[in-house]
Amino acid sequence: MKLVVVSAGLSVPSSTRLLGDRLAAVAAPAATAPEPAPADVQVIELRDLAVEIAHTFTSGFPDPALADAFAAVAAADGLVVVTPVFSASYSGLFKSFFDALSVTDENALAGKPVLIAATGGTARHSLVLDHALRPLFSYLKAVVVPTGVYAASEDWGAEGLDARIEGAAGELAALMAGLSTSRPLPRRDSFDQVIPFEQRLAALRPSG
Repeated sequence: MKLVVVSAGLSVPSSTRLLGDRLAAVAAPAATAPEPAPADVQVIELRDLAVEIAHTFTSGFPDPALADAFAAVAAADGLVVVTPVFSASYSGLFKSFFDALSVTDENALAGKPVLIAATGGTARHSLVLDHALRPLFSYLKAVVVPTGVYAASEDWGAEGLDARIEGAAGELAALMAGLSTSRPLPRRDSFDQVIPFEQRLAALRPSG
């Protein structure tokens, strides 16, 4: 089983990469439990592929390094995708990678479990998960994990981030393992609660 982390962090070290690593550290062993060996993890740093991504739009063909990244994403059993927030949305580098991927193979993410995550300087940008990332990956036909993770600067070392990481990574692991993240509701026959018409009329008659 293979888990791929796509990180759009630009700095070294990067909080975006750190968040991706922490999510993968929880999801990889959980996806293969109770087997002792965790899922294989591969990290794709988009910073290292920025020139190749730009060339793809002008040439129409990915360079070998970018083609390898596309192949890794397409072959993955699950993805962790992490972007810094730029102008209240995902970064241009992040979006360009997935645009180029969809041009190469429009079904590369179809049915694939994807955990969305983002980092930013303030908690005010946390809605980026639901107004930008979730619609993007839904359009790309991915199965987006219900819980996304946003980490603002003040979240690092603070209470709450670990629990969000554990919860979201656990949901991704369950999808990778082919399990449902929620219990199905019990089926109920729609005629079970039908009250006979005579009984309804009797209830309307005055007592006594």
